Amino acid sequence: MPLPVEKVYPFFSDARNLQSITPPELDFRILTPMPIDMREGALMDYRIKLNGIPFHWRTRIAHWDPPHAFVDEQVKGPYAFWHHTHTFYDEGGKTRMDDEVLFRLPLWPLGEVAYPFVYPKVKRIFDFRRRKIRQLLGIA
Repeated sequence: MPLPVEKVYPFFSDARNLQSITPPELDFRILTPMPIDMREGALMDYRIKLNGIPFHWRTRIAHWDPPHAFVDEQVKGPYAFWHHTHTFYDEGGKTRMDDEVLFRLPLWPLGEVAYPFVYPKVKRIFDFRRRKIRQLLGIA
C-alpha cells in the first residue's frame, strides 16, 4: 500500500472498521461495546452468518505489537481452530501487509471433507477485504 505503516496500522487496530471490510452477506455485527481497547488479551464478541447460519464468534488478541503485527484467535466460533496473523512491513514509506490464516474445521475427520468447499469461501472473504481496504484507504 502506498501509505506509511503509521497510517495503515491504526485502521486495522480499530475494530469498528471490521464491519466495513467484511462481505455484506456475512451480516457481521460486533456485539462488544465500543470502543474496544485493542491489546494483548482483549476479547471481542461478534455475530457472523456463514451459509445463512448465524454464529457467535469470540476472538482474543493473542499477540499485540503495534505497528508491526497482531494475532487474533478464535475462542468460540464455527471453526475447531482459527489463528489469524496480521503482519505489517515498512517498505520505505509504503506498507506491505500480510495475512496468514490457519484454520481447522470442526468434526474431524468429517470436517476435512468440507475443506474444498470452505477454503474458497475463506479466500473470497479475504479477496473482498483486500479490495475494500484499498478503497477505504483511498488507494483503489
